[in-house]
Amino acid sequence: MYAFDGQVPAVLLRLDRNPFHHGTLGAVRSLGRRGVEVHAVVEAGGGPVGRSRYLRAVHAGPAGGLDPEAPEALLECLVGVSERIGRPAVLVAMDDLSAIALARMAPVLTDRFRMPHQPEGLPARVADKAELARLCARWDVPHPQTVVPASGGEAARAAWRLGLPVVAKWSRPWLLPAGAGLRSTTLVDTAAGARRLYERSAEAGSRLLLQRFLPAGPDTDWFFHGAFGRGGRPLLAGSGRKELSWPVRTGLTAVGRWLPDPAVEEAGLRLAERLGYQGILDLDFRRDERGTVRLVDFNPRPGAQFRLFADDAGLDVVQALYLDLTGQRVPAPSGGPGRVFVAENYALLAAVRGRTLPRRAAAAPAPAAGPGRALPRGERGRVEAAWFAPDDPWPFLAMLGALLGRGLDKGARALRGVPEQGRRRVRAVRAPRRRGGERARTRPQSAAPGRQAPPEAPAEPDELVIR
Repeated sequence: MYAFDGQVPAVLLRLDRNPFHHGTLGAVRSLGRRGVEVHAVVEAGGGPVGRSRYLRAVHAGPAGGLDPEAPEALLECLVGVSERIGRPAVLVAMDDLSAIALARMAPVLTDRFRMPHQPEGLPARVADKAELARLCARWDVPHPQTVVPASGGEAARAAWRLGLPVVAKWSRPWLLPAGAGLRSTTLVDTAAGARRLYERSAEAGSRLLLQRFLPAGPDTDWFFHGAFGRGGRPLLAGSGRKELSWPVRTGLTAVGRWLPDPAVEEAGLRLAERLGYQGILDLDFRRDERGTVRLVDFNPRPGAQFRLFADDAGLDVVQALYLDLTGQRVPAPSGGPGRVFVAENYALLAAVRGRTLPRRAAAAPAPAAGPGRALPRGERGRVEAAWFAPDDPWPFLAMLGALLGRGLDKGARALRGVPEQGRRRVRAVRAPRRRGGERARTRPQSAAPGRQAPPEAPAEPDELVIR
């Protein structure tokens, strides 16, 4: 155990309305167990997180969400929270939109909150996927080949040049309108699909990027978490491998393992130093067919699985940032590699779904043995769950109840024949059957103009494929 003075309160800010965000719960528990008075600015009621014994109070965020270009409502909200707490507090952003907004408002909040002070506009620059591609090219950081098309035709041609399927991303995903059926990242497997997606740019609110698809496999998805003081000085950092993800192969970490990887760690530390980054960051990497580790995403806030990187004394990146912002010494980490993090709800879905993947979507074979592929026996077997904790069981039970409620609601909708709102639809992968059970041939992409396309079918949640 190390010295930890928890007299300064902490406020966790999450503008993303996601009641199942286990990273927020991890931060509540991490600081609360150290005796910190923890407040959370989240959705009304706080969801399962609001049931934690370590959370002092839930404060509602700005009514109707936040306009990123006009953060006055958030400023008013945070001033009100500060007045209710009655003393300065550490302020931690838990999602990209929060980090971007706080960086803009930092100068007017310094009397009320202790928070990282980033170079001007930095969180918005690194979270913008188009800007990130430019930064990687400037500093020779490996990154998937990326094209920012200027027209629908250019998008179609770029898809062919990059090689289908391609990964399509909106450069500023925090601007996506709710209920529009648009996702931050989409796998597109036809040039026509890339064109159609580009035509929704005005609706998405930001530019479309097309990236070369890097096949996923059992040793390809890695991440880096770090907490940094002023000027990019590392306080605590580590690399890990994604064992299971949800949605499968493309989503968040359902099961992760803390494993040292020199290439991942060197890239993360170098980026933070060159940017002068202060605060917590979460980087996603993917190893390509040649073994090169390429940066895929830069998140200027804690990743949901940040508790994976807790050392033997319990020190993690959130605690390290708290210590630094309150003027306390951050101790050198003691142990840690080999720990396993499990998000129970997503791990179950990923394990079940992973066994039913079609043959053509099977994971790529693992590369030859490399960094982080073996650990001493004594370093294995330490598991931390995202939701279940013997000293704080109510969030886990509330999460289960909410999931069961959603399942029952979906079942009732299906029985009544009511379509779910916002369900994204894509062209059916399988061809329709003719009378008598014979499967019809799939119509080629260049069908005659005016001929009606086959009916569309709902996309699986882990395989959003635009044809």
